[in-house]
Amino acid sequence: MGTQSELMTINMGPHHPSTHGVLRLILTLEGEVVRDIKPIIGYVHTGIEKTAEQKAYWKVIPVVERMDYLSYYFNAYAYCGAVEQLLEIDVPKRAQYLRVIHMELNRIMSHLVWLGTSCIDLGAIGMWWYCFREREQVLDLFEMSSGQRMHTRYFQVGGVIEDIPSGWVQRVRRFTKTMRERSHQYAALLDRNEIFLQRMRHTGVVDERTLLDLGVTGPLLRATGNPWDLRKAAPYSSYEDFRFKIPVGTEGDNYDRYRVRHAEMLESCDIIDQALDGLPEGPFITEDRKVALPPRHELATSMEALIHHFKLVTEGFRVPPGEVYHPIESPRGELGCFVRSDGSSKPARVHMRDPSFVNLQMTAAATRDSYIADLVVSLAMIDPILGGVDR
Repeated sequence: MGTQSELMTINMGPHHPSTHGVLRLILTLEGEVVRDIKPIIGYVHTGIEKTAEQKAYWKVIPVVERMDYLSYYFNAYAYCGAVEQLLEIDVPKRAQYLRVIHMELNRIMSHLVWLGTSCIDLGAIGMWWYCFREREQVLDLFEMSSGQRMHTRYFQVGGVIEDIPSGWVQRVRRFTKTMRERSHQYAALLDRNEIFLQRMRHTGVVDERTLLDLGVTGPLLRATGNPWDLRKAAPYSSYEDFRFKIPVGTEGDNYDRYRVRHAEMLESCDIIDQALDGLPEGPFITEDRKVALPPRHELATSMEALIHHFKLVTEGFRVPPGEVYHPIESPRGELGCFVRSDGSSKPARVHMRDPSFVNLQMTAAATRDSYIADLVVSLAMIDPILGGVDR
């Protein structure tokens, strides 16, 4: 019998969460060895980008938040940043710092979900409980500052919807202190576990050149030793004010991907503490009444405020014609938003460069000629979010 007759093609997925989203993988197997793999996407296509073109600019925010459902603050910021560039408005410094704090909390939360679910794939269910314990604390902070645990709509064009409540800063400081301690506990549990180390080290290796050719960014690229991070390379929202390191790996294997993301959570804690220490006084949203809703207390006494409120709620604001691409560093890599304006109150085109979509291309390179058991680990380490892939 020839080699070809010994190959078997099977489906893996689409079922969530086994494939970390509604992802279908067509596997070509030779025994337990993966000879080829083809990801099939589109099972959670929602048409979000086209929906955005039918809505006023400020009404797009809750829509784009639901793409990468673990990085909703990043989705909102990429979109708001693009619109702010078209409007040429200055975001108050306090709003910039508040955005950084919420995005870094979101980065920690996203990495916690990734670590907990990835460890389940390895059979370490205890880590899932530990990670989700800390995740709930982050969601409590989001609920306190915005009123919602997920898809908060806290970021607005020109700033944030409202200032942080009394006592929130102290709760965030307690969380960062706890998170550092718990993060070290995670490392103690995993880095001394022989099963974990044997499953992770020297598996799913992809070199830097291959990743660059595919356009892969984020922790996956940094795991190979390349320190590319848009927070340093092209700072936004005052990231240039903060001191932090860019964790990198050496080999580009699954263990390096784990170590990079683990270290990023600690760096995020440092950024949050620095932002809280230097949190400026002042407005939390632009004072341009053509863009931002007037304070509620003015509506009863000011006809001008009432008119601005009515116009913004019913029609929205108009954006000068033009187009812009605004990239930021999400938990999974470069998340960019392209917006084209035709001068009306609705965007003519909205398109997101979602890192999960681009990063999914490395699936074959990371899993070909490896055991099917290692495929499960490698897929988990890529950390794809299919809501962002399909949109």
